Amino acid sequence: MLFIAGLKGLIAGIVNVGIALTLGARLPSTAAITEAMTVGLLGYGISLVLFVLALRGLGSARTGAYFSTAPFIGAAIAILAFGEHASWMFWLAAALMGAGVWLHLTERHEHLHTHEPITHTHRHVHDEHHQHAHDFDWDGRESHTHEHTHAPLTHSHPHYPDIHHQHKHE
Repeated sequence: MLFIAGLKGLIAGIVNVGIALTLGARLPSTAAITEAMTVGLLGYGISLVLFVLALRGLGSARTGAYFSTAPFIGAAIAILAFGEHASWMFWLAAALMGAGVWLHLTERHEHLHTHEPITHTHRHVHDEHHQHAHDFDWDGRESHTHEHTHAPLTHSHPHYPDIHHQHKHE
């Protein structure tokens, strides 16, 4: 998934530069290109990687909620950095969005729940959710990625909805 996202960015960049050159634009200085690529890497590239990783671990609803704060954070930084003034509505909206994220981050509940059997691939270490054998020499303490099957497991611990906690509440 991350490879596809990187490839997509590379192809988009080549196509956009090609269109600009076709329309008569000239390449800027090497320094300007380097600065633009650095801003793109920090402002978009890393953000995209974090978004994809968050989708895997947190799910689409939580990821969308957290990443929707980015425009407010960017605007707030610009307002503060350039000494601009924003209306009270902006700050109210920013505070409400911050409160929503805080509620998400502090939400925890604990109850007896059952994990249904599932086979999937993701990075993991061997913990109570990842008890499986390997057909190769591995102690399981280091993070690794491979397809694995989770056996049914019933237990209780604090958690929030994530890749391993997709269960119904009654």
